Order: sequence, then structure tokens, then C-alpha cells
Amino acid sequence: MTYNAALTVKKNDQVGRYAVASRDLKAGELILTDSPFAYGPKSDSCPLCLGCSVPVDCSNLCSKCSWPVCNSECKFLSVHSENECEVFASAKVKFQPLEDPTDVCLQYECITPLRVLLAKEKDPRRWEEEVEMMETHNELRRTKPIWYFNQVNIVDYLRGPCKLNRFSEDLIHSVCGMLDVNSFEARASSGYLIRCLYPKLAVMSHDCVSNIHHTIDSNDLKVAVKAAINIPENGELFCSYTYSLWPTLIRREFLIESKYFECKCNRCQDKTELGTHLGTLKCSKCDNGVLLSTDPLSFTCEWKCTHCEFKTSAMSVKKVYDIVQREIDSVEMITGAEGIECREAIYRKYRSVFHPKSAYMTIIRTALAQLYGRAEGYTIHELPDLLQERKVELCKQLLDVLDVIEPGLTRIRGITLYELHAPLINLARNQYSSGVINKDEFRKKMEEASDILRQSVEILKNELPNSNEGQLGLVAQESYDTLKENFELLIETA
Repeated sequence: MTYNAALTVKKNDQVGRYAVASRDLKAGELILTDSPFAYGPKSDSCPLCLGCSVPVDCSNLCSKCSWPVCNSECKFLSVHSENECEVFASAKVKFQPLEDPTDVCLQYECITPLRVLLAKEKDPRRWEEEVEMMETHNELRRTKPIWYFNQVNIVDYLRGPCKLNRFSEDLIHSVCGMLDVNSFEARASSGYLIRCLYPKLAVMSHDCVSNIHHTIDSNDLKVAVKAAINIPENGELFCSYTYSLWPTLIRREFLIESKYFECKCNRCQDKTELGTHLGTLKCSKCDNGVLLSTDPLSFTCEWKCTHCEFKTSAMSVKKVYDIVQREIDSVEMITGAEGIECREAIYRKYRSVFHPKSAYMTIIRTALAQLYGRAEGYTIHELPDLLQERKVELCKQLLDVLDVIEPGLTRIRGITLYELHAPLINLARNQYSSGVINKDEFRKKMEEASDILRQSVEILKNELPNSNEGQLGLVAQESYDTLKENFELLIETA
């Protein structure tokens, strides 16, 4: 099956369907676009407006079906009015308000599966050609608690109170599996996260080092998939189903629990995670050793020091991961000067525990690289040279990791390159004005910063204009144009 000139879908007994490049693809080249077959609330969602997906307090209900909407206009949006509204109104299934509208609402578990089932009836051709063959992992899911959960909260609810016995139990369970395994997270126009089922994007296999990247337009939820790096003809197309900065133990656990497969990609099989050491801890018993897994694909193996006899268990390593992750999560919403101070405190606390490039040091760097230069009292023009150098160090260390696990034209690289260019310019100016470097050296440093900003523009121009990254891309383009136009004047008047 060929979706367009850029990719071809193949199939084998080991991995099922997968996509390959049907010709040489250049980094940044559009591979495909797709609209969601269906979309709706994520599992474990609080009550959302069934029209625009904004969280609601359940005080405003649709006049036809009596389920939550945020206003009278949203009840007429087709995603609600042409889907569950008709079903709930016909079956007289009422929404049961929660005491706390921020709690998980079990009644909402049925919404997105129901929309998939109704889309199947409305567009049977697309269902048969693109959706029906999606992986569900039903054999494995039958043995998990999720199967019983779905049976009670989705299957029995739809076939019972909602009077939809025209949909078999097996079909509903398969739809639940399709959503669990294949759906992608998207940000609705309301800004709230939902899940979307993209049949074409779901064809691409997982790898913990992706060679494509995708953007989703929050207005119409269309996805655009582009090559992140140059991909040769017949090269397999990979996207990542997990967070790339997590260490192997955490990534593989997430994939097993949520996607029902064990990843055995090159990165997962490598003790050093392709030299990044994202999962590596420092040895607590000697000065020079680090702890590496004896079997990266095992959750129970020993971890041994590279220099002494000390060893520990994978379970103990994961406990350390969990502790620092909780601390990082606890400061996630803290911004400004306090956000910087909190993250720097965590960084200092654990830098003697983790390898310098470890996942958790890298996650903290990601936040700090963006906070320095933006927070009140820490704006880019207020930072002393010491903190300008700190920002440069953070960005370069982050890029060292991204070069391996997020190569090519990926948004996190574009953002990091943008964050790097400004302190490089400021430091060069300060060094030149204080006589530390001469004019030729100053020019060279300014050219380096200009090229870094150019690379950022090249990446971020691929982002949607209405996204935060797209807006940053516009700022980066304006900054680059100004720098390029006034480059010689800046050199002469510095």
C-alpha cells in the first residue's frame, strides 16, 4: 500500500505493518498529512466540554443529551452533536455530576471509543482500508487489569445503558486496544490534551531514536509528518511512542504497560544508551566508576560498577530514578526566579549521583536552558557573564545528547539552538569590549552565533504558526534577519 510518493507500507510476520521511504527523503521533507479518524478525551480524563475539550465544572449541560459542554455554541459542534449526543439522547443516558469536577470521570471512558465506533459506520471504506488492521495486542491485554476495566466502564456501558448492542464486545475491545496502542496525544484548540487516532501515522514503527517528527494543528487536528534526517530509499520510518529523554528502564516499562510490547531497539540494547549515558549512575563506592546494567533488556538484572566490585539491582536503580523524578515533577509548574532556584537545587543535589549526561540531569538542563534569559531578574540582558556561560553550558550539554537521541530537525533542537545563540552573542561582545579577544576572534564568535540562529530558524520554520514553537520560529527568523542585515555594523560598533 502506498499512501503517497514518499512512503510505502509493508508487512511481515514479526512486526506486522511498517513503513519505508519509497525514495530518498531529505531532512524537513513532508512525508504525509492525515486527519484523525476520531478523537476525544484521554483515558482517566476529568470532565471536559464534549465540544471544545476544555475542562468544565459540569454546571452547563447540553440541552439535548444532558452531558457537559462549556456553552450553548459547543453543543452544536459536530464532534459532539453528530456523535455521542445522538446516542445519549436516544438512550436517555444522563451524566452523573462529580463532587469535584477535577477528578477522573469514569463515564468519560466511553467517549473516544464510541466516536471511533460511530466513525466506522460513517466511513466504512476508511475503516477497512486504514483502521481495521491496526494493532490491538488483544491477546496480551486480555491478561491485564485494563481488560476488566474496559469491560465494565466501556463495553458493558455502551452495550447496556447506551443500547448499542449492534457493536459486539470483541469489536469494542478491539477499538479500545487500537486507542491504547496507536493513539497520539494532541493539544486541542482549548489548550487541553486529548488523544487522536491517525491511521497513517500509526503505521510507522516505534524506535527510541526517531527519524521523523510530526506536528499537529490544534485548530483542525491535522497532523503533518516530516523527515527529521535524511532517510535513504527503503529506509524504515520510525517515530517514538515514548519520551526520548527517559532512561531505558523507564521507557521500556512505559511501552510494556501502555503499548504492550517490549522495545529492543539499538538504543535499548546498549548499556550506555548509544554513548549518552542517560541511564547511568555514578558509583557510590569509588571515585571513577559508573554503574551500568549487565543486561539492558532486563528489569531484574544486576548493575555493576565499571571500576570496582560494587553492584546493585535494577530495582534499586529504578527507585533512585523514581525519587528524583518525583522531585522534578514537584517543581514542574514553578517558573521565574523561584523555578530556576528550585531546579538548580535539585541539580546540585543529584550531580554526585548521576552521570553528567544522565536523563534527569538532562531534563533539568532542558528547563533551565529556557528559564535563564526569560525569568524576571534573569532576563538575557540582566545575566552576568557567569550565568551567560551557565546558559551556554546547559545548551551545549543538552545538544550533545540531542545529537544522538533526537537527531535532525526536531523541535527541541530548534528551541535549544535558539536559546544558545543569545548568550554567545552577549559573551562575545563583553569579551571584545574588555579586550579579552580581538576583532577577528569577535567576528568568528559572532559568525558562530549567527549560524546557530540560522539552524534554529531552519528547524522552527517547520512548526505551525499558531503553536508556541511556531511563534518562537517567527521571533527567531526576525532576529536572524536583523542580525544578518546589521552584522558588519555590529562588528564595527561593538
